[in-house]
Parts: sequence; C-alpha cells; structure tokens
Amino acid sequence: MARPPLASTPGGSCPGFGANVNDERRCLIIDKQPTIRLGVRGLLASRYEVEEATDGRDALGLITSVGDFDVAIVELASGNGEALTGLPAIRALRKARPALGIVAHAVRPEHHEASEAVGAGALGYVAKSSPASVLETAVDAAAEAEDFIDPAARRNGHSITPRQRQILQLYANGLSTENAAQRLGVSTETVRTHTKAVLSRLSARDRAHAVAIGIRSSLIG
Repeated sequence: MARPPLASTPGGSCPGFGANVNDERRCLIIDKQPTIRLGVRGLLASRYEVEEATDGRDALGLITSVGDFDVAIVELASGNGEALTGLPAIRALRKARPALGIVAHAVRPEHHEASEAVGAGALGYVAKSSPASVLETAVDAAAEAEDFIDPAARRNGHSITPRQRQILQLYANGLSTENAAQRLGVSTETVRTHTKAVLSRLSARDRAHAVAIGIRSSLIG
C-alpha cells in the first residue's frame, strides 16, 4: 500500500530538495529555527522522507495526520510560553509512539544533558556544534532502534574535580555546607567555592539539581 502524501510543513517547506526519497523511512525534524530544519532536511533528504515541526505539539499532529515516523530529531531547548519542547516533548513523543527512534539535538555537548535526554526516552543525543556526520550516524542508529551518544558529550562526562565530586556526594548524603566542611576539615567558604564551580560545570540551577545531575550522570552514587 502506498504511503499517504506528506502534509504541508511550517514555513511552507517542501520535501526532498529534488532528491530520491527513501519510501521506507521517515524522519521528523522538530526545531523552532527554520534554518536548522532546512539544514537537517538537506542532510537527510536523499535517504529519508522528511517532515518538519516547530514543537512537540506540531509533531504529534503530524504523526496523527501523516502517519508513523521512524525517527524524530527533537531540539533540546527550553520552550517559550505553551510550546512543547525539550525533555517534555521527548516524553510526549515516546508516550504517543513507543517505537519511535528519538534523537535529542542540543546546543552544546553536555554529558549530564545526554543522560537526561536518554532518561526521557531518547535513543540518541547529538550537539548542534558537532559535524553533520555525527547527526547522520545518530539518526541511522535511532532508525534501527540503537543507542548513539555524541562522542563530544562522552568526552565531557567527568568535568568536575575529585574534591568537587566528594562535596557533591556529601550533599547527596544529606549533609549541609557546614557539615560537609567539618567532614572534610576545610572552611565553609572553601566548600561554597567548590559548590559554585560544580553548579557552573554541570549547568545546574541549584544544589539539589546538581545532585540529581550527578546521580544521573554516574558522577556520584
């Protein structure tokens, strides 16, 4: 049975750039930036039937109107207003289509961010700053239900010092800044300085968020 025709896309994009589209595979690009969608489309259009969406809600609508996709590339960014983006979009897509191969597309390669994306239901994680070939590899892996993490994110995996990891572990164990200082035999100001560095390196909002990232990233137990 022939596949249904592709629905119109945000911004009036058209599939394929005139390339020979692979009828067996479909890829959905979810990104608020038209230039990013255009670039990814050009990269994949010769081997995938490509469709675009600006956020997760648009993507869910396309899944309903167009049919199943093999892969979805989801922008890993915070949304504005009521936009469904980032980790919530990944979770919604995974719930709607459990077999969908999801690739998280992040601004920078961050190990803890990759762990969060995988925890939300992504099979792949790629930074936008990485070579195009890395994204191609991630998409092909996701289409085969295989995992792929950007090597740059893996290299950034252990970006805190042993002392910082030790302090983060003490926080995870329930100790306060003062108690951690006493346990380590250092001043509370030293512990606070290390804590600020940990928050910065892990892109954490606060101490509790840093502990959660540390556990998910296997930095602490």
